[in-house]
Amino acid sequence: MLNVTKFVIGEIETNTYVLESDGVFAVIDPALENAELLDFIKGKNVKYILLTHGHFDHISGVSSVVRETGAEVCAHSLDSEMLLDGNKSLYNSHFSGIQEPIKADILLNDGDELEFGNTKIRVMHTKGHTNGSVCYILENDRIIFSGDTLFRLSAGRTDLAGISPVLAGRNEIASLKRLAQLPGDYTVYPGHGEETTLQFERENNRYMRH
Repeated sequence: MLNVTKFVIGEIETNTYVLESDGVFAVIDPALENAELLDFIKGKNVKYILLTHGHFDHISGVSSVVRETGAEVCAHSLDSEMLLDGNKSLYNSHFSGIQEPIKADILLNDGDELEFGNTKIRVMHTKGHTNGSVCYILENDRIIFSGDTLFRLSAGRTDLAGISPVLAGRNEIASLKRLAQLPGDYTVYPGHGEETTLQFERENNRYMRH
């Protein structure tokens, strides 16, 4: 059985998730160094840090989790430079300090699969919000961790991707269409805001119905 614990971290209220499967853990999008999160995972077998994309508000706590757990950092290959460059991650636009460089141990691509405990995760490349945005799909648990690709009744901005907003917007609509075409329903855990379901978004989200 998969257990999901959510932490809402930082001024932008990023959702950081801790997943537990048969005593093995994964952390999704550690937003900032956070004492409550670090206390929760202290001494636990954390295998992966899974990043949905490379923006500062989803990666700024990665180093602290690595130091605490030694977990492997997983990010899409197209966003890997954002983990090293505060300009590309938009860190420098929000903080006066220097972004701590983060090394991605595993570079993800569309269709890759990861396993921890009894759980299998499939990577879906959902470019649009960033070029390397991904969703993590847990088919057996009927769960999607959608990052900033899909929100309840909304979708991620496409003017921050480092390319033409028009092209990024087209990419995002194509990504949302791929999500909409998944068979059946899923619980969707987004990068910000409350949980939703894929079927609700199919029926009500204007971006998904585009």
